[in-house]
Amino acid sequence: MQTITIFLLSYFLGSIPFAYIFGKILRGIDIRRYGSGNVGATNAFRVLGKPIGLLVLFLDVTKGLFTIILANKFYRTGFLPWETVLVISGILCVIGHSLTIFLRFKGGKGIATSIGVLWGLSLYLPHLGMILIILILIWILIFTLTRIVSVASIISALFLPLLCVIYKQPTFVIFTCLFLSTFVLYRHKSNLKRILKGEEKPLDFGKRKQL
Repeated sequence: MQTITIFLLSYFLGSIPFAYIFGKILRGIDIRRYGSGNVGATNAFRVLGKPIGLLVLFLDVTKGLFTIILANKFYRTGFLPWETVLVISGILCVIGHSLTIFLRFKGGKGIATSIGVLWGLSLYLPHLGMILIILILIWILIFTLTRIVSVASIISALFLPLLCVIYKQPTFVIFTCLFLSTFVLYRHKSNLKRILKGEEKPLDFGKRKQL
């Protein structure tokens, strides 16, 4: 029962749609009707402006981090190994972010929350901290060159399982990161189509969409 409770809390914590909440409270709008229609930090930057976008980014990362910390704190004994509970909690948090029960199972792309989950896991599993740092550097490099968030996110996602293999992570960590990578890529399928057509728009931090 303890394990099931942790898993349910992980999903519900991930499901908190901060971009939607701040759009409603601070701008009086449904962010799903503007920009890309996505409930995530990138669309929050475009539609709600840089300060709110940064706040959404911070909170989306934080909920992934806290999910792992809380799972580690409250899990004692159960039918699954400790490490397995942590990674399943992280996966459920990312799924909750992307398929939130509060918005009819539609949500964000999962990048920020995945970063938070990896950050949390790196506190307890060896070498994941270095992998996370490398991924962030890859993301920054690609974004600096292209100014397109989805391109940076897709390339970073592709590198995640590869880096796990290079750093000789345990099999369950490799499969966890492979799942996260595949899930994030699937969530970016519409972006990938636009990228291939040359229609994906760069992110302009200096402007906010007129509502």
